Amino acid sequence: MGTGILGLPLAVKNAGILMGPLSLLVMGFVAGHCMHVLVRCAQRFCRRLNKPFMDYGETVMRALEASPSAWLQTRARWGRHLVSFFLVVTQLGFCCVYIVFLADNLKQVVEAANGTTNNCHSNETAVLTPTMDSRLYMLAFLPVLVLLVLVRNLRVLTGFSLLANISMLVSLLITAQHIAQGIPDPSRLPLVASWKTYPLFFGTAIFSFESIGVVLPLENKMKDARHFPAILTLGMSIITALYIGIGALGYLRFGDDVRASITLNLPNCWLYQAVKLLYIVGILCTYALQFYVPAEIVIPPATSRVSERWALPVDLSIRLAMVCLTCILAVLIPRLDLVLSLVGSVSSSALALIIPPLLEVTTYSSEGLSPLMLTKDVLISILGFVGFVAGTYQALDELMGSGDSLLPSNSTMVTQ
Repeated sequence: MGTGILGLPLAVKNAGILMGPLSLLVMGFVAGHCMHVLVRCAQRFCRRLNKPFMDYGETVMRALEASPSAWLQTRARWGRHLVSFFLVVTQLGFCCVYIVFLADNLKQVVEAANGTTNNCHSNETAVLTPTMDSRLYMLAFLPVLVLLVLVRNLRVLTGFSLLANISMLVSLLITAQHIAQGIPDPSRLPLVASWKTYPLFFGTAIFSFESIGVVLPLENKMKDARHFPAILTLGMSIITALYIGIGALGYLRFGDDVRASITLNLPNCWLYQAVKLLYIVGILCTYALQFYVPAEIVIPPATSRVSERWALPVDLSIRLAMVCLTCILAVLIPRLDLVLSLVGSVSSSALALIIPPLLEVTTYSSEGLSPLMLTKDVLISILGFVGFVAGTYQALDELMGSGDSLLPSNSTMVTQ
């Protein structure tokens, strides 16, 4: 659970106060089912090949090798490369989202510093003091991010993970208690929003649910993997309930004024400014963890092609180039809602919805698939593909058609 949950109130606005929570429930169920499918297929090939562990990419490769189609068998390695590509795009997309989130929240904290009070219940409107463009805040974070990604030891990063989890949990609890108070009459909100904005909801929602890449590593670390399906179901149920609660309450509380991150709607008092700072610390720490995945995919093949003398310089150069790339992309697209939706539609839908059902069909095709299973897998893949196309098109259309809105305003208003 990362920054995606903070964008869900705006996502619910794009779907409607009734359609949004119902869609989150369905997507949570489907995403959880696809995780179970991946685990079952991986366990099947582990038993068949007598291997203790198999990652996402290798599972897809083994499934293609075992398929009855000679054409798929000869292109099995392409399946593994495709999964690796989408994992890299997804994780670097997360990093871009984090940079935009960091800049937006720090900018608001700095601009509100002079007018920040101890009274969190005032109804006054505070005019924030204009400061530098949010793109400059992104560039200001770059040196810190470079230092973080130069940490190559995963054991060291576990300390950052603990700090991130604590700070984000405290921030989320404080945010939740605020948005649950003083909810106005919900009858003013549309039950179903325009179909044109629904693809943006889809992208943000699937971005939030996309954690399928960590499912197999988690299963591999369990003392007794037989309990993993139950743990996975429980975990996804809790996450889905939290997402529905935060998304619906946030939209009910702020209505059409809801921002791309719910933290940007918090009152201008020291308590909620501290919440934003805690989230900034948490996201900074999480950036290094998200960056570790694409680094482990991209760097080893590159360093294996050079001598041992040049291995470390090549490693560090690639890390520097990748972190600069995420910062450049964030500067080019400084709209948090559109970055969330674009990353979710492009790569998260492929990993979470399109590939797993196709993997199940390929894995069990030699045994004969029941019509029910085949229909289910085809429908889920179609859902993922339609979301992929529509969400990507809508996000790109908004990016190209609203050039002025991509220029962040230097003076904003916040209601206390």
